[in-house]
Amino acid sequence: MAAAGGEPSSQNMSDELFQTFISEVKQIEKRDSVLTSTQQIDRLLRPGSSYFNLNPFEVLQVDPEATEDDLKKRFRALSILVHPDKNQDDPERAQKAFEAVDKAYKLLLDPEQKKRALDVIHAGAEYVEHMVKEKKKKLKKDGKSLDVEEDDPEVFKQAVYKQTMKLFAELEIKRKEREAKDMHERKRAREEEIETAEKAKREREWQKNFEETRDGRVDSWRTFQAKGKKSKEKKNRSFLKPPKVKMEQRE
Repeated sequence: MAAAGGEPSSQNMSDELFQTFISEVKQIEKRDSVLTSTQQIDRLLRPGSSYFNLNPFEVLQVDPEATEDDLKKRFRALSILVHPDKNQDDPERAQKAFEAVDKAYKLLLDPEQKKRALDVIHAGAEYVEHMVKEKKKKLKKDGKSLDVEEDDPEVFKQAVYKQTMKLFAELEIKRKEREAKDMHERKRAREEEIETAEKAKREREWQKNFEETRDGRVDSWRTFQAKGKKSKEKKNRSFLKPPKVKMEQRE
């Protein structure tokens, strides 16, 4: 539906830009689909792959709108290419590449995870579109030409690709931060639980020791009191004893 003045609506422009991006992704897939085993392993383990591989569609080189059957076929073809058994000259790197492919495939089989990935890709295209609109708005205000570098499909594609990777990376960083925070909270809760248990144990041991030694303490006290009483009586007797009378001698 067109907006007032015959201009296309923002939603329609977003959809068109997203479809343009998808079309370009397909071209990349077609180009890269002929990569050899070694080239695929290099692609999956290239510098920065820990972030590049956050995009499961990028890992599998599939259309974001691919069906489950398409995903299955692509996974099978790519997993065979990078499987360690097929790359015995470099089994360790092949294993890492295979794990990246397997992880991406399993993620896309999960409807919720797949939707999140699609949302990120769509958000990347929308962000670039917004950025282009803001550039043009400023140029128009300054009375300058409305031509921008993103008018070039290749530049636009790269801008969307970079923004999409950035969004995936930001989400992963936030996920790790939440994970670290949760781990810290669990550790703190566990430490408090252990401290509480140890405190309760000390109190039980003290109470047990107190009960076990009660009779001994009572006997000791009674003995102490008895000795004190006898000592006092003896002292009193000594105090009341009359002095000895010296008998006078008669001449």
